[in-house]
Amino acid sequence: MTRRTTALAAALSLLPLGQPLLLGSTTALATAAVVLSTQSAHAQSAEDYVNRGNSKYRLRDYQGAIADHSKAIEIDPQFALAYTNRGSAKDALGDQQGAIIDHSKAIEIDPQYADAYYNRGIAKDVLEDYQGAIADYTKAIEIDPQLADAYANLGLVKSKLGDENGFCTDAKKAASLGAESPTQWLNSEGGAWCRNMR
Repeated sequence: MTRRTTALAAALSLLPLGQPLLLGSTTALATAAVVLSTQSAHAQSAEDYVNRGNSKYRLRDYQGAIADHSKAIEIDPQFALAYTNRGSAKDALGDQQGAIIDHSKAIEIDPQYADAYYNRGIAKDVLEDYQGAIADYTKAIEIDPQLADAYANLGLVKSKLGDENGFCTDAKKAASLGAESPTQWLNSEGGAWCRNMR
């Protein structure tokens, strides 16, 4: 049992908590600096502000991202994407309570918004509300069974609660869906016990 516990501790250090999911124009996300420079004076619609906010987030300008997502919300108070993306920026600044409020508002607007549940799960996990994180990751998976990062994070929370089998099962599922960190860990020496578990 000690070997498996040591392997779990090693896995936890190798598998990072999943990154919040930001959605918007893939062009804006892929070319953040260019988009920022061309959109900064031209943002007009809520979507423009969300795209610019996402670009700022990618550049780690979290305060700027919050400002742009807030402007998008001012323009369209029912824009769930703006709330969850603003929540992710708040989470990056260590404001998990503010992040939870924003993700919860996104869920209120769109109860089938898997990414909002996933992102809220991250904030709850950081606050050590493990049961809340499990509930959110599980709901995200229920809505979008292909959300690999939700399985990976769900497994990590289970491991924190001592559920080694649950951790292993979720790590395998995440890897089968293409999650990089769980795949690397499962292929490592430390992941052998899980790899061989039926």
